[in-house]
Amino acid sequence: MTLYAIGDIHGHIAKLDRALALIEADGGTDAEIVFVGDYIDRGPDSRAVIERLMAGLEAGQRWTCLKGNHDRLMDWFFEPEPRHDPHLLVGYHWFHPSIGGVETLSSYGVSVPDRVRLSTLQGTARRHVPEAHIAFLRGLKLTHEAQGMLFVHAGVRPGLALNEQTEEDLLWIRQEFLEDPRPFDRPVVHGHTPVETPEHWGRRINLDGGAAFGRTLVPVAFDGDQVFSLTDDGRVPLKPRDNPV
Repeated sequence: MTLYAIGDIHGHIAKLDRALALIEADGGTDAEIVFVGDYIDRGPDSRAVIERLMAGLEAGQRWTCLKGNHDRLMDWFFEPEPRHDPHLLVGYHWFHPSIGGVETLSSYGVSVPDRVRLSTLQGTARRHVPEAHIAFLRGLKLTHEAQGMLFVHAGVRPGLALNEQTEEDLLWIRQEFLEDPRPFDRPVVHGHTPVETPEHWGRRINLDGGAAFGRTLVPVAFDGDQVFSLTDDGRVPLKPRDNPV
């Protein structure tokens, strides 16, 4: 049975709706879909994206939603004491212009002043962000295994078994994963690192086509050992490239 996957959405509801429509046209209303995280930030519609995903799950859709690093940033902001992600560079935080927390809270009707205490901002945000949305983010899975593939947001650390992987790597890893030429024990389907369009490298398939930066959100179909991008004109084969990087 065909399995579908969608990469980083980053707060773009129209792009998500188009991707879902392409999947429905290809596989029907009961298609199995894996979302690899980063539902929020940068785009203007983070609230609407979360609501769409929650509604699908509540309606019994065969959807699996994984956690992305941006989703965890929002989750951690709403802990009893807002938590900063130590993986971020010095000077960066959820409300840094390049990260997207300002746009996410704006989708809930919350503005972020230039100078405000985190505790004050969190109190305001709690009055606007439904607790169910926070619970949705907090309950997201880190990995999913299906049809001989491993789905994860960022990637895995080469040389370690799945049960040895850390949450930090599953949500944040880049070069150590992308540039290691060793084959994995199964193909890894991931997002997190934006490219021009989904890429198939044999050992890994990158779904992050850069929707956060104005590009199209392209859903991918896995049909046996074949991989396809879905377009308005139907399936387009996504063939493995030669370069392992």
